[in-house]
Formats: sequence, C-alpha cells, structure tokens
Amino acid sequence: MEKHEHTRAAVNRVARAAGHLLAVKGMLEDGRDCTEVLIQLSAVRAEIVNVSKLILKDHLAHCVVDAVRQRDEEAIARLMGAVDKLL
Repeated sequence: MEKHEHTRAAVNRVARAAGHLLAVKGMLEDGRDCTEVLIQLSAVRAEIVNVSKLILKDHLAHCVVDAVRQRDEEAIARLMGAVDKLL
C-alpha cells in the first residue's frame, strides 16, 4: 500500500489488533474463562474490520480515483477481487 492519509492510523490499528490477539493466546494458555476469550476475540475482529474500512476508504480516495481517470480496468478488477475476499 502506498502512503495515504490514514497509513499511520491503519498501522496503529493493526498493532492494537495484534496486541489483542497476543492477549487471546495468553488467555488460552492460562486456561482463562471462555467468555473472556470470546470478548477479546470480538475486540480483535472489530479492530480488523475497522482497519479494513480505513484502508478501503484510502484506496478508494486515491488509487481508485486515479485508476478510473486512467481507465485502468486491471486496478479496478483487483479492487473488486479484494472486496470479494474481504466480505
């Protein structure tokens, strides 16, 4: 991904998700209550969804706008494939 407006925020969100995931690993190793583990997993999922939205918005605002202007059908097809996998 090129540097976009929200790159720093995306990196921070990924770091936060990684921290939550490491916490889940530790909780599982420690035999913590399943409901606590599920709550942490929910936090990981939410952070991944949020960072995905942020990256998609940046991509649409920059790369896709340029691709449409240049009639770059390959770039648009790559985006559509990525969205299919994301959703």
